[in-house]
Amino acid sequence: MLSSEFSSFEKEILLKHFSNVDDSVFAIISPRQVDRGALMSRYSRTDKSMRKIFLDEFAENENRGEEFYNKVLLEYGDDSVAELGEAQIAIEGLSNIAVKKIEDRRIGLSYLEKSSRYVAWDKKVNGEFKFHREHDIMNSIFADKYLEACNLDFEIYSKNIQPAIKYMIEREPIEKQKFRNSSGVDVSYSKLTSDDETKSATRIYNATIRAKALDILRGILPASTLTNVGITGNGRAFEYLLTILYSSGLEEERILACKIQRELNTTIRSFVRRADDNHGKILQKYLRDIKVKSSTLGKKYLKITKTANHVVDLVDWEHEKKAEEKIISAILYEQSEGAPYREILKQVKKIKTPERKKIIKIFSSLRNNRRHRPARAFEMTEYTFDFLTNFGMFRDFHRHRVLTLERQLLATNHGYFMPGEIEQLGIKKDFDDCMYKSKEVYDSIKSKMPEQAQYVVNFAYNYPYFMKLNLREAVHLIELRTVPQGHQDYRKVAQEMFRAIKKVHPNLSNIIKFADMKSYSLERLEAEKRIEEKRKNVDKKIS
Repeated sequence: MLSSEFSSFEKEILLKHFSNVDDSVFAIISPRQVDRGALMSRYSRTDKSMRKIFLDEFAENENRGEEFYNKVLLEYGDDSVAELGEAQIAIEGLSNIAVKKIEDRRIGLSYLEKSSRYVAWDKKVNGEFKFHREHDIMNSIFADKYLEACNLDFEIYSKNIQPAIKYMIEREPIEKQKFRNSSGVDVSYSKLTSDDETKSATRIYNATIRAKALDILRGILPASTLTNVGITGNGRAFEYLLTILYSSGLEEERILACKIQRELNTTIRSFVRRADDNHGKILQKYLRDIKVKSSTLGKKYLKITKTANHVVDLVDWEHEKKAEEKIISAILYEQSEGAPYREILKQVKKIKTPERKKIIKIFSSLRNNRRHRPARAFEMTEYTFDFLTNFGMFRDFHRHRVLTLERQLLATNHGYFMPGEIEQLGIKKDFDDCMYKSKEVYDSIKSKMPEQAQYVVNFAYNYPYFMKLNLREAVHLIELRTVPQGHQDYRKVAQEMFRAIKKVHPNLSNIIKFADMKSYSLERLEAEKRIEEKRKNVDKKIS
């Protein structure tokens, strides 16, 4: 539809809903989300142009979007159209148990969560530290012990922030660090020549030191710690999230489901209305049944005599020759002019080992930085890792969603991780006291309320989970999580993952080209330098 086919009056209407009326590429700016989604969906069922659809079917009917979804989504069950409605919501004051349940949803939702390395949890609200007072616990005989344990954690955490900062300043004084001068050269602090340079260096240094101090102390925080999260996603993903939360055994998560649906009803009501209707309740029961049956079968078939004592354990992989053959076949497939994969694989199996190595080396050499992702062919082989890391570290690995991750309930029976700096700070006894108190309360609650007992477990406690991921995603995870600015806990784990893959796949592991195997005392320093450079460039443009 060309703009000449629209009257002046029609153009005036269209420009309130589309970015232009005369080009084949345009943005939909119609104010109601339901109309934008309905237009996109209707688009697939007619040969009309979208702007023509709007004029014919939507312009005169304010309820057209709602009507369309009622018909397609509810009557026909076309779930895919629910992906056309998007929303952004913010959730404040939810526990680290609930936020992980939300962030378990891998597809269709994106998250930004309050950081434990940039934001301190030392402030009180109405005289109380910010942790979740779990309903069932607070209405039980365990209430006082629970409050005592969580308050102890926050008191020890809060009173040691400034001592930890002071300790890091003494250990890593600003005079020993390198900073970028106005010529772009890294020099010592004493050789900076202008007030602007020293102010910039001081800002970088202070941010780095504070992040390091909070990294040291975060293990003391309990899982009940309240956080904030922003979520962007489509209606289909939100609907499934709501169903998951409604089916939860934790009251906090069920209440969150009600609140999230209430807010989504203000923007994408038609996309999420099935989350708690008859359809949704059937799905909720199914999800609860899975949990019950899994628990029953576990008790029947598992006689646990050995608990995990590893940090990283590569438990499943395939022979490198087979993996190489599958990857090389996938590499060649696109350019094979109609040859079936089976025939390509048959011929690739005839390639000798030295030639296979050369082929992998070719594709490794093409990567000039970690943002050059390997070709999709490298998804053809997979690894299963079993982890036992502290819960604080798990929270960082949990952000990777192009993989399969299964985890257990938080517990205190796997020991805990204490950073070396805790002892050097002279607060080992306080740290141990927090862990002991948490374990005591956890042990008293878990027999009656195993899910609720998780709230008292500290970030420092070790946590079992497994990950299954392909080589392409392993490249991304390992290279990202070994960068200098990363937390020391997950950098060590990512380095161990790399070593494990290299051991079983010495040739294929060469595609993991940018794994940083070093250790750093001030992880954030280089990153803060880059942030400062960007800040200066923005300031220059504004001025």
